[in-house]
Parts: sequence; structure tokens; C-alpha cells
Amino acid sequence: MLKILFMGTPDFAEACLKALVENGQNVVGVISQPDKQKGRGMKVQYCDVKRYALEKELPVYQPETLKDEAIKGLLEELNPDIIVVVAYGKILPEYVLRFPKYGCINVHGSLLPEYRGASPIQRAVIDGKKVTGVTTMYMDKGLDTGDMLLTREYEIGENTNTGEAFDDLAKIGAELLLETLDGLEKGTITPVKQDDSKATYAEKIFKEECAVSFDDNAWIVHNKIRGLYPFPGAFCYHDRKMLKLCESSLYKDEAKDGKNGEVIALSKDGILVKCRDGAVLLTKVKPEGKGVMNAVDLINGRKIALGDMLSPEI
Repeated sequence: MLKILFMGTPDFAEACLKALVENGQNVVGVISQPDKQKGRGMKVQYCDVKRYALEKELPVYQPETLKDEAIKGLLEELNPDIIVVVAYGKILPEYVLRFPKYGCINVHGSLLPEYRGASPIQRAVIDGKKVTGVTTMYMDKGLDTGDMLLTREYEIGENTNTGEAFDDLAKIGAELLLETLDGLEKGTITPVKQDDSKATYAEKIFKEECAVSFDDNAWIVHNKIRGLYPFPGAFCYHDRKMLKLCESSLYKDEAKDGKNGEVIALSKDGILVKCRDGAVLLTKVKPEGKGVMNAVDLINGRKIALGDMLSPEI
């Protein structure tokens, strides 16, 4: 049985580690990012991977850096046959990539070479893709450029948000990881080089990109709202206060006349907002200083009215 060193940090990675443990794989150690302080009290919070690893009494290591052969001694001590990397969050230096007999493999949340980079699932939803998936691959010095091992497709529904896609793709990734390890050990997988000419890049999402402009067409607005939920969250401004947009749907009927960003209807179904082409129905929102609520609660509280304007800036 292969000796596996696992490297990962968030919940997407936890699903893969859990699959390894429950499948009886020989996980000799877990490396995750250093703990971070969060919240008003700045309390130290463990990442999902560390929390699960400690529950299963797996040895956990959290190096501040991998540079300058910082974990060479640890690699020699653990002597893994293979390193599995899932959303770890740092680039692996060449000495790490070269160390294990079976190499370093990565579970990536896209159908490579599409959406290389930090935010593949969010970008796919934002772009309105109908199909994405998971790829297992050998790691090399490039960013998600290594030879592909196995892939599996996943259909994105019209109203699927990033949180739902994350959960589904995490399960798919865990299953695909086990298949990949089995195939590598048996020698039944033939690596496939990526076609770099078809590569796209899923760069990190920054706050300024999360502002919603209703000057865009309804499809673009709807995709941004669902693509940024639950994190970091799409937003606009209403009455000079931030309003996070958590859930929406496309308005199928012909939209009434109005300015882009204008509230053109209020109903038990939600808040209808005019876009450049069509309209979106906001069904869940998060007003500034409040929790997530159904849009109808904002309406019933008389916090929004017909003719009100929603804009990307104050």
C-alpha cells in the first residue's frame, strides 16, 4: 500500500482526505496552512483539513514556508511514496515535486486545461458554463500545467450556486482521487499532456469584482450572484447601504420598462430588478448589518420600495 503524504487546507480538500482515511489508505502525514486568527476576538481557528486530521489522530504539520528545503527533513522522515495535494494554497518547490517515487498529484476543480488557477469553480459558474468537472493530474513547476490522469464531468444547473457546486465537486474529486491512486499503483493510467493552446486562467476573485452592475444583461447578473455565493458574495448598494445578493433567478417574462437597476416589481416571490436586457428576481439578500433573509422579508419590513435604485456604487 502506498504511503501517502496529504497536503490541503479547506473543506474541498477535507473531502479527499476523508475518502483516503475511510478507504483505509496509508496516510503518513498531513500538511496544511498555518492557523489563522479570525473574528472580533481574533481566536485561532483550525482549517477543515487540520480539524479532521486531528480527529483521526493523523500527524499534522503546518510549515510557514516550503522554500529553502524547509520540509526536506520531514519528507525524509515520512518517506512518502506519493504526495496528494488538494487546494493547499502554496506552490510546491522542485525538491518537493521530485521527492516521492510516484510523484505529486493534484485534484483540481475544473476540466483542465480550462480554469487553471485559484478560483476554477467560481469562475465556471460566473461564466455561465453548463459543464465543468474535476481533473487529477501530475504536478510540475507550472500552475496546473501537469499531465492529466483522470477527469470527470459535472453539469451546472441554471440556478446552481458555487457553494452547491463545491459540495458536489468535492465528492466527485474524492472518488476520482481513489480511482487515480488505484490506477497509478496498478499501472493502468496513461498520463495525457494538456493542450496549452486551450488553457484559460481562473484568477483569484477580489472585492471590487463582486459589485453588481445592472447595466449588464440579466444572465450576467444572475451568474455573478450565484457564482459568488456563499463567498465572497455579490453586492450592490441600496439607499447608500451595502446589500449582499445571495440568491436570484432569471425573470422569464418580458420585463417592464424602467431604468437599469430599478426595482420594477415587488411580490411574495421577491424583488424584480431591471437589467440592460431583461430582469432578475432577487430571492435572498443580506442587508448591511443583518443576516441572510428571504427578499420578501425585506419587502414586508418596508425596507425597499418600487422605483428604488440598486447600483454598484454608493
